[in-house]
Amino acid sequence: MAQTIEVTGLRKRYGDVQAVDGVTFSVPEGEFFGILGPNGAGKTTTLEIIEGLREADEGGVSVLGMAPWPRNPRLLPRIGVQLQATAFFERLTAREQLQTFASLYGVPARKSDAMLEKVGLGDKADVRVEKLSGGQAQRLSIACALVHDPELVFLDEPTAALDPQARRNLWDVLRDINTEGRTIVLTTHYMDEAELLCDRVAIMDAGRVLRLGPPAALVRGLDVPARISVASGVLPVGDARRLPGADEAADDGVSLTISTRDPSAVVAAMAAKDALDGVQIRGATLEDVFLDLTGREYRA
Repeated sequence: MAQTIEVTGLRKRYGDVQAVDGVTFSVPEGEFFGILGPNGAGKTTTLEIIEGLREADEGGVSVLGMAPWPRNPRLLPRIGVQLQATAFFERLTAREQLQTFASLYGVPARKSDAMLEKVGLGDKADVRVEKLSGGQAQRLSIACALVHDPELVFLDEPTAALDPQARRNLWDVLRDINTEGRTIVLTTHYMDEAELLCDRVAIMDAGRVLRLGPPAALVRGLDVPARISVASGVLPVGDARRLPGADEAADDGVSLTISTRDPSAVVAAMAAKDALDGVQIRGATLEDVFLDLTGREYRA
């Protein structure tokens, strides 16, 4: 399969800080690729080097078969970039904003309305950008990155600070974009977002790629117990701890939660005791993989 992006031994230092430290990965054509990591992991710096916005200290980068640095004018019509923070022109409507971006690429103005419809902003075409909600502004930002029909799209935390409804609506837009055959590279702090959207993810910390692969494969490779929850009080904690296959049990007054590596045995034993009221079974998630690799300390 053709590789849209190839990164080899990438390094970037700012003073005493090694922001990117030997990063290597490739992204095939049509893939939805995610880069995950805590604050300061090197995600945005890596993305900016690939986009041609920064020069690497060491390593090689190929984007659509070309070097992005020095700034490569031949690449610009073929890539779309949605940055972490977007500044729109003041006092312009959504349509005028998008037409301005389209004109930079020689794209006819009529395509702007079609793109507004695609991202669900057709009814907001004549609304000034400062009047748009956070989710609508993010949709417009993505429309600006797509208006020239790029082959490769970079999205840097596109759903940051959005409410759950706006995030999920934006996910639908991103799925549609990828289904059309575009390659997408996404950075995000949201593990559920990456697990749902991405074909593969690279988990970064301290400038390095710690693990890379499909989310489901990374989750399967993590040895953590399943958690079975039922309504509090349906079974005494002492009895729960003695169930076949149970490792630990705790009751917080809302739910009784049992940790186990043999959930089928535990559920069968609970069913025999008629203790499955409100049962929920949760296995490992991409968030568990992320925390296992990067730790649980908060980083500002």
